[in-house]
Amino acid sequence: MTTNGWLQIAFFSACVMLVAKPLGIYLVRVYDGSLRWLAPVERAIYRIAGIDPNEDQHWTRYAAGVLLFSAASMLLTYIALRLQALLPLNPQGMAALPPRQAFETAASFTTNTNWQSYSGESTMSYLSQMMQLAFHNFVSSAVGMGVAVALVRGISRRSAGKLGNFWVDTVRGTLYVLLPFSLVFALLLVQQGAIQNFRPYVELTTLEGAKQVLAMGPVASQEAIKQIGTNGGGFFNANSAHPFENPTPWTNFWQMLTIFLIPSAMTYMLGRMVKNQRHGWAVWSAMFVLFFGGVTTAYWAEARGNPIHAERGLDLATTATNPGGNMEGKEVRFGIANSALFATVTTDASCGAVNAMHDSFTPLGGLVPLVNMQLGEVVFGGVGAGLYGILMMVVLTVFIAGLMVGRTPEYLGKKIQAREVQMAMLYVLVFPAAILVTTAISVASPMGLAGLNNQGPHGLSEILYAFSSTAANNGSAFAGLTGGTTYYNTMLGVTMLIGRFAMMVPMLALAGFLAEKKIAPESAGTFPVTSPLFVVLLVGVIVIVSALTFFPALALGPIVEHLLMGAGRLF
Repeated sequence: MTTNGWLQIAFFSACVMLVAKPLGIYLVRVYDGSLRWLAPVERAIYRIAGIDPNEDQHWTRYAAGVLLFSAASMLLTYIALRLQALLPLNPQGMAALPPRQAFETAASFTTNTNWQSYSGESTMSYLSQMMQLAFHNFVSSAVGMGVAVALVRGISRRSAGKLGNFWVDTVRGTLYVLLPFSLVFALLLVQQGAIQNFRPYVELTTLEGAKQVLAMGPVASQEAIKQIGTNGGGFFNANSAHPFENPTPWTNFWQMLTIFLIPSAMTYMLGRMVKNQRHGWAVWSAMFVLFFGGVTTAYWAEARGNPIHAERGLDLATTATNPGGNMEGKEVRFGIANSALFATVTTDASCGAVNAMHDSFTPLGGLVPLVNMQLGEVVFGGVGAGLYGILMMVVLTVFIAGLMVGRTPEYLGKKIQAREVQMAMLYVLVFPAAILVTTAISVASPMGLAGLNNQGPHGLSEILYAFSSTAANNGSAFAGLTGGTTYYNTMLGVTMLIGRFAMMVPMLALAGFLAEKKIAPESAGTFPVTSPLFVVLLVGVIVIVSALTFFPALALGPIVEHLLMGAGRLF
């Protein structure tokens, strides 16, 4: 570890904190309807779509809108991918996707997961990249943001029973946030060297005389929204390690910052909307504590390197001319600090973008992104998903605190009773069940084991990582797993749908229940949700819930691999 590396991490952390307030204020204005600079466009969309923007929906109507819109867009994407060979903007003549892969890809992008069991540059036409994949990068993110805002409305409203309008929230999130931010970021990427064109692929002759094909395409536009919307799907197979997607240190920094941009701001938005700004900062602080713990562990593990390599004479010391540590699977232009930071950021958020191959991390370095996802991606998290995920943990934390003092738990003046706890527990239990059940089936199945490129505990980690990534709607991978089979296309696709919608519906139900309640004044027995004690308890609940659930699986995977690595064994 170097001073320069720590300074880069500190600078990034400071920028994440600084953007929270101004962007949070902007988000409040977006969703309360006071921002009107695109009002004519907004009204035209409502008129064409037949939407009544003044309709305030019950949670069941809101949830129905989420499910119906997602199902329709997924079906249309599936059809378009199956017909890819017949559609325009396909200069390389890409074939149609087979049914199994079209299903998984449609499920992946609809759920904001962007898990890719294909190489983008050899599978997807320009039309598919733009009309299907980039489209979902916008709308799936907007859906997540809208659902988070609906939950916050449920917390803040008094005896309302209504959560807003799903269609209006989705339109405003796309129109006022995602589109303008992506436009600006795409222009910055192009200025730095990211490509944006519709040219056929270019065949070149290398200095050695070999032939090489350079893939072209509208890259910068998709790169921008994949980060801002915490989607992560790469135009190229190498994702953000590819120089056409991530050409300079500045673009690397901007990509990390834009991943945390909206999730960080939404905590400030929370404070404004519930009229308790200190609570918003308390939630932000809990997220940051978990983020800093993760990046510290990952940086230490990767900078320490592999002791087996040291025993065989490899110099692991960091000098001006030697990067040191574990550089396997990493870009020299980014180094260990930025690789560890990028891996932590993308798995804290629901973003599968990578600038290094996680499969090549040390066991403890790879443990960090794995655990980040298993925490439920509540550490800033995806746009919207991170906020409503940690608020479900807040409800659970308040419930536990209430049990400690023998009082009916309260959260911002709303009593947390049986219905609310049931929905919170359903949310918490669906997630690990989706991961552990599918992992168990895969390790016990010849079809599941057939996809492994590594044996032993690392092979288990590859399978566990795949289902953790898909259930958490992250999309990154250990890349040592052959996921393009009928078995994994199907299992991973189903897991993505469960991880998105089987968790979103209970959360909306909880929001609806809270919206119906009156707000009671604070009393001496009210547990404060603005204090350092609350932050510590919230972090503790998140860690303990994850540790108790996933520790046995982690002990058989990366933890035992780390111990065996110390004994001189590799897998």
